[in-house]
Amino acid sequence: MPSLPLAGSDARTVETTGPAQQESCQEALTGEDPMFETQYEALRRQGISRRSFLQFCSLTAASLGIGSAGAKDIAEAMETKPRTPVIWLHGLECTCCTESFIRSYHPVAKDLVLSMISLDYDDTIMAAAGHQAEAALEDTIEKYKGNYILAVEGNVPLNDDGVNCIPGGETFLRKIKHVAAGAKAVIGWGSCAAWGCVQAAKPNPTHAVPITEIITDKPIVLVPGCPPIPEVMTGVVTYILTYDRLPPLDRMGRPKMFYGQRIHDKCYRRAHFDAGQFVEKFDDEGAKLGYCLYKVGCKGPTSYNACSAIRWNEGLSWPVQSGHGCIGCSEPNFFDKGSFYEHETTVLPPGWGGIEATADKVGLATLGVVGVAAAAHVAMSAVSQARAKKTNKDIGGKGSSSKPPSLNDGGADLFKRVTFDQVLKSVESSRER
Repeated sequence: MPSLPLAGSDARTVETTGPAQQESCQEALTGEDPMFETQYEALRRQGISRRSFLQFCSLTAASLGIGSAGAKDIAEAMETKPRTPVIWLHGLECTCCTESFIRSYHPVAKDLVLSMISLDYDDTIMAAAGHQAEAALEDTIEKYKGNYILAVEGNVPLNDDGVNCIPGGETFLRKIKHVAAGAKAVIGWGSCAAWGCVQAAKPNPTHAVPITEIITDKPIVLVPGCPPIPEVMTGVVTYILTYDRLPPLDRMGRPKMFYGQRIHDKCYRRAHFDAGQFVEKFDDEGAKLGYCLYKVGCKGPTSYNACSAIRWNEGLSWPVQSGHGCIGCSEPNFFDKGSFYEHETTVLPPGWGGIEATADKVGLATLGVVGVAAAAHVAMSAVSQARAKKTNKDIGGKGSSSKPPSLNDGGADLFKRVTFDQVLKSVESSRER
């Protein structure tokens, strides 16, 4: 299997001569098949100390919300499990997901790509090109059929049989079907893969569709965002490699540990929202004082993501902290929901403004108007948990008998406690007040 070096790697480039090439670069350099080298062995070979390794495991477990027990699981998995082959395909997209991924600071993307997985094909960042690259792809499919992970960045255009996206001389539509057939699980990177994003925005001339409309028989985890947070991307990969199953998913197929809460829930401007203190325009006094950006278009109250908790650029900042409202890029069809700078008027009840109120009361008062999706998000937790159990069986989670804890477990219990009748009763009561 030609596991070719990535651009910028310190591995020596091994000359290959076309499809007949059968040895990977690592095999040529070390005499070992990377599939059978453990993640820990690869890290040690690169000079990573035991202390740094354990720190990596602890920090990764913390970012996943699985605690100290999770750190032990990650360490054990990396010490005993062989690296997993990954094929990374690109459809209609701008490559922002890759740009985000390679700039991850924890866990370091270099360590993840070169040590935790065997990235055998990524036509954007691999050194090989042309026939050499396609030979690597086919060798990986043949050698590790049923054992590799397919990562997809971008959506699939269907117009004119997929002629609008032709990588490697064949349509992306045909290519993704071919590669997905032998994958054990699929990761959809970014809102393009998850929802279609800008290419699928009206009028959608290429008839671009998310990967879930093409791949229907494989376990899929969606990691939306434009782009997703790099630590979310690496965290999802780490979880899958550690537990050999997909993480707990919400009703839309997103990992709950990262997409289980609204951006609004942990926003540092939340207190200003509760107090009715809003920025009216970007250069007013409220903007200087750090007031809530809801009235200038912030979609934080209706968007599920971890931006307000993890942030960007080594935790330095995120859009709302930098003075720009959330555009809701992790939500479906966000390009078709109007201007990024117009607020969603249905989030706040008519006539509300300036009074002391909690965001929870605000949500109850408008549940009948825009809360259907929010109510479904809670109610369908029970369904998603049942679906997750089946998915984990499909992917083959035989390694660990104990289910790791999740930050957002308990959805099924909540569903048992709260009925729609009770919710609607609360709505009416709130409106009367």
